[in-house]
Amino acid sequence: MFSKVLSAATFGIDAYQVEVETHSEKQLPSITIVGLPDNAVKESRERVTAALKNSGFEFPLKKITINLAPADIKKEGSAFDLPIAIGILAANETLNNSEFEDTLFLGELSLDGSLRKVKGALPIAVESKRLGIRRLVLPIESVNEASIVDGIDVFGLKSLNEVVDFLTDALNFAPVKTDRNEVFARVNSYALDFSDVKGQENVKRALEIAAAGGHNILMIGPPGSGKTMLAKRLPSILPPLTFEEALATTKIHSVAGILPKDKALITERPFRSPHHTVSDAALIGGGTIPRPGEVSFSHHGVLFLDELPEFKKNVLEVLRQPLEDYKVTISRSKMSVEFPANFMLAAAMNPCPCGYFTDSTKECTCNTAQIQKYMARISGPLLDRIDIHIEVPAVKFKDLASSSTSEKSEEIRKRVVKAREIQHKRFEDMKLIYCNADMGTKELRKFCKIDSASEELLKMAMTRLGLSARAYDRIIKVSRTIADLESADHILPQHISEAIQYRSLDRELWGH
Repeated sequence: MFSKVLSAATFGIDAYQVEVETHSEKQLPSITIVGLPDNAVKESRERVTAALKNSGFEFPLKKITINLAPADIKKEGSAFDLPIAIGILAANETLNNSEFEDTLFLGELSLDGSLRKVKGALPIAVESKRLGIRRLVLPIESVNEASIVDGIDVFGLKSLNEVVDFLTDALNFAPVKTDRNEVFARVNSYALDFSDVKGQENVKRALEIAAAGGHNILMIGPPGSGKTMLAKRLPSILPPLTFEEALATTKIHSVAGILPKDKALITERPFRSPHHTVSDAALIGGGTIPRPGEVSFSHHGVLFLDELPEFKKNVLEVLRQPLEDYKVTISRSKMSVEFPANFMLAAAMNPCPCGYFTDSTKECTCNTAQIQKYMARISGPLLDRIDIHIEVPAVKFKDLASSSTSEKSEEIRKRVVKAREIQHKRFEDMKLIYCNADMGTKELRKFCKIDSASEELLKMAMTRLGLSARAYDRIIKVSRTIADLESADHILPQHISEAIQYRSLDRELWGH
């Protein structure tokens, strides 16, 4: 007997359909799985056999051949357990093929027949809808993320017995629906708020500008000055996620299996903060079967690198491609996978090895050579991709003791959203340019013209402060964002003047 069951697998962050074909014949009992299965798929023989027996079904004493088509793509994971079990039951005539011809199955089986959570339910639901499949059956723990997709009936079941009862109409199950409006009602419910931060008004201003223009930012200051505290609050002032952005971000977390089971969709901008001992594969993604890394988990959010000079040089260098292309390409001998990685980079560092070079209250114990060696750990090409450098001084006691409340994130976010709307209108006819930070030389010439007074100010600043050539474009970009925050049509001298302050690492003081 022959049966065919629909299932699916993920490749990158997208899904593709897999047909689970089962053939049984009267020969010596055995089970063979073909179609480039990995070890987890091969082991499904034992899980499926035990699950069928413990669920009360008679296991056929026949030669069973299972093919996972297309046969030339490597299959991984345990999500094929359920479709394999359904295929065996259909080949043994316990189920009729007509009962599930428009249904896609997904699920890992326990030995007792219960269903366990699987990875990639969201992209599989999206692909199932595209292919016109009517029903999707998967474990109840994975149903929330899949049910966010309209136009397909999603059923979350607990066990193999429930799946059989569902297919034979022995029990009625209602499809699960998730209300998008209800999910998005929780948008911007951030636990951390800028009103918690005492003082540091100049740094808050720099973060507001970074958020408004999508600029990468580097904070330099002594230990305990609040760099990490400020960075953690950066997502709370970024524009709210759109549904498309939320879907793209959730797909990455779903494929990696790190989406909480009670979450249908990620509605807050991600904030990822890997430790400085992170490997390049963990940061950028990789593995024998490529898996997304921290830069992709930060998609449409913030990647925060604390103690930037402590990261290994090769780890920092791999950041250059995603910062430039907004995606990561991982190539292997038999495949090449792309993961999206459009994130804001926020980094923090001490000004010197001891940390107190810029602190007015504590004496620095480092000599000039040590400071320059410490700063040289960050390469020029990486520094080129960071628009804003801001010094974070130690917080004064009067600011800490002050009872006055700081401005809330919500108020700052309103100004950021207004500035982003101006940029959206400016770049609406351009591909891959969404905010000021994305502008290239061509766009700078078109949208960032400056008058003679501004040009003279910029020339004087570059000469007197010893600013490097790389600082010029960065200052113009940041000036454009400052002008947008003020709803100004043209870049004015005061905008240039403020932007110059955000290039502290380019000054001769730091040895660059």
